Amino acid sequence: MSPYGDIGDPNSLDVANRLFFRLYQCSNLLHKNGMRHMEGFGATTQQWAVLGALARPLVHNKGMSVKELMEFLLLSRQNLTAVLDRLEARAWIERMRDPEDGRSRLVRMSPAGDYAWSEMQEPIAEFFSSALSGLSNAEQVQLFQLLDRLRTGLNAA
Repeated sequence: MSPYGDIGDPNSLDVANRLFFRLYQCSNLLHKNGMRHMEGFGATTQQWAVLGALARPLVHNKGMSVKELMEFLLLSRQNLTAVLDRLEARAWIERMRDPEDGRSRLVRMSPAGDYAWSEMQEPIAEFFSSALSGLSNAEQVQLFQLLDRLRTGLNAA
């Protein structure tokens, strides 16, 4: 039996359908409205996500392998490569040989990428503030935790 009730229960399926439809809508709005906040930089939400992943303190200086980025962002190699190519063309990232494994390449933000990322922080903060204004801090933490559990379930499905 599903934790959401009997799989044959029409109410249970209705709630699940509404939940996934709402997630789909939120994803589309995140992309659409996130793009508006990034338009001054000519960046996409995918580029924003890659820069954000590379800006994290534990990876900022060393960088990440393409495989690690794929796993972290849940993107295919094909999709990630296209985003990385565009970021590299703008000189916002650099790809270099991994000093520990010469066959592998690491991706990290370039000085120009660091500058662009720092300039993006104000519009990103405004976007987050606006988007999350209806949720208390505790609700934001709870939503994060619930989405983490959903991601685990989706990964296992």
